[in-house]
Amino acid sequence: MRYAPEVELDEPPAPTVARPTPPGRGRPRRRRTDPLWAKLFVIFGALLMLGAGGSIVGFKLVFAEALSGVHQDHLFGAEGPQHASITGAKNVLLIGLDTRPNSNPTDLIRSDSIIVVHVSASHDQAYLVSIPRDTSVEIPAFPKTRFLGQREKINAAFAFGNANGGGVAGGSELLIKTIRTLYGIAIDAVAIVDFTGFQQVVNVLGGVDMYVDQETTSVHIGWDRNGKETAPYKINADTGKISYKVSGVTPQVYHKGRQHLAPWQALDYVRQRELLPNGDYDRERHQQQFIKAIFKEILSADTLTDPIKLKKVLDVVGHSMTVDSGGVSIEDWIFAMKSIGGNDVVTLKTNNGTFHSTVVNGQEVEALDDNTLAMLAAVRDDTVGTFVVDHPELVTANDGP
Repeated sequence: MRYAPEVELDEPPAPTVARPTPPGRGRPRRRRTDPLWAKLFVIFGALLMLGAGGSIVGFKLVFAEALSGVHQDHLFGAEGPQHASITGAKNVLLIGLDTRPNSNPTDLIRSDSIIVVHVSASHDQAYLVSIPRDTSVEIPAFPKTRFLGQREKINAAFAFGNANGGGVAGGSELLIKTIRTLYGIAIDAVAIVDFTGFQQVVNVLGGVDMYVDQETTSVHIGWDRNGKETAPYKINADTGKISYKVSGVTPQVYHKGRQHLAPWQALDYVRQRELLPNGDYDRERHQQQFIKAIFKEILSADTLTDPIKLKKVLDVVGHSMTVDSGGVSIEDWIFAMKSIGGNDVVTLKTNNGTFHSTVVNGQEVEALDDNTLAMLAAVRDDTVGTFVVDHPELVTANDGP
């Protein structure tokens, strides 16, 4: 270990979510949740609030007011964009952080989700590519925080950059540097989102319509024989894995099919991985599907034609994220991407949605397969459209049969 501070990278168990008790089980007890991956599709909706051409223009004043609350910071550091221009192909890095309320502000933070949003040079198509957080990589040295460089999971890059006073700016800079060094991908804008923004935007939207593509059992939410909400599984705090099933507790189950998820259900559904056959990859796919569902909901007529609702959504977005727009105003980003609608967002599977695990220094980690490396090269070269034509099996089915 060539880094002075010790960094704990195992995932702690996530808290519960504010939700109603199922029908017939008495009055609910409201709680607050902390989604583990800091739901960054809120950002995606903000940066690409594209949509219905003229109707967006009609809300320009609402946008200006709402976006004035966006927290902007210098997240690139020495890895800044080479030129500040809205023209050409663009890559937006979305970083989700596993922060929790009442957590120690001095604790190191890892990036729990890493998504590159690639926008084609024609600005009429967007692709979501997730980089698995457990991918084994060589993280470059980062003198700002006295990190000497080492092989680790890619989600540690943010933690090592964040350490020793580096903050979110340092964490973002080192993660950008790692992605550029490994895959040659130039990042044009960065957005960091915490869980609060996700929770609030889903509440404002009143939930989300989406297709649940596999039966999913919650390890966080269940009810005992008296209808009291109880976690159905015990999660080991050190490993983040299931220790045992709690006797007498019936877990919440999300059945396959198209449905409307209430805010508490949506938050819980996209957190699940422990009981899914492909673990993080299934969760990653559900996250991407959810991003698209939220995006379509924001761009729906119900939202765009309701100034009050739209302003509430944008207010939540503006106060729940930290952005470095790469020297281009956020409003310019929004209007430059106006040709992209909800159906123009394509989500892609890395490693074909399955584990490609290997062991490095006694630790089980992920390795990227050849198709995934080719996908990342296509992001670098703005040839993702051609790649998708050649590899249709890697497109995530978002909308069901």
